[in-house]
Amino acid sequence: MAKVKSWQVSDSFWQKVEPLIPSPKPDPNKQYLRKPGGGRKPMPARKIFAGIVYVLRTGCQWKALPKEGFGSSSAIHTHFLRWAESSFFVSLWRAGLAEYDEMEGISWKWQSIDGATVKAPLAQETVGPNPTDRGKKGSQRNLLVDGCGVPLSLVVSGANRHDVTQLEIVLDEIVIERPDDIEQHLCADKGYYGDPALQIIISKGYTPQVKSRGEEIDKKKKNPGYKSRRWVVEVSHSWFNRFRKILVRYEKLNITYLSLLHLAAAIITYRKAGFIYG
Repeated sequence: MAKVKSWQVSDSFWQKVEPLIPSPKPDPNKQYLRKPGGGRKPMPARKIFAGIVYVLRTGCQWKALPKEGFGSSSAIHTHFLRWAESSFFVSLWRAGLAEYDEMEGISWKWQSIDGATVKAPLAQETVGPNPTDRGKKGSQRNLLVDGCGVPLSLVVSGANRHDVTQLEIVLDEIVIERPDDIEQHLCADKGYYGDPALQIIISKGYTPQVKSRGEEIDKKKKNPGYKSRRWVVEVSHSWFNRFRKILVRYEKLNITYLSLLHLAAAIITYRKAGFIYG
């Protein structure tokens, strides 16, 4: 069997995606009655989805989609916008988490949180001057993951917003129901240290594990069996960075940028559940 490339949609993945595809909304301003066989046939949903994944993976412009493989790039972009407005991509991520939880089990006990900034030269929303990039426009991806790096929550903010200011909303935006009968630790770096942040963490039912990199190194030296868990979120951020369309943010609006992030989160989650390359 030929290996499925990173921008291709496997049969097993499509079986999970297809039931969630939004139905087209009829336009009352258009006349849908036509002669049999007349007009252009609607583009297959799988081709549309494959085109969106191709853009996300390769980072190409929408208008640069290969016509021989995907057809009209403008049509695919139009469908992307419609699917984004219908919350399809976050629904796909949520369904992937449910599949992953059933097959592997979400590792709720050791969760970790952190932010990562990206350049955002064209952004008009959720953007701000990046203090680490000479004040250039940037956005921040605030991410919460389980103990294996699977994304559970994702919030976009301006690059000038400190990680801790997004803590509560990130914990509130977990896209799947969080259990209340499991002991849960939240691992974070020193950026989340301080009484206000610790109070938020505790109020949400977590045991805070806020440590600096130096503290973890010292503990590892003293106790070779000690496991540093905060780094898991950094690994997850690196997985997101493999999707070249979101490596630099060129999306102007928050809804389209978030939709690309949600699709990346869904692909990461389904890959961990074993459905991407099957």
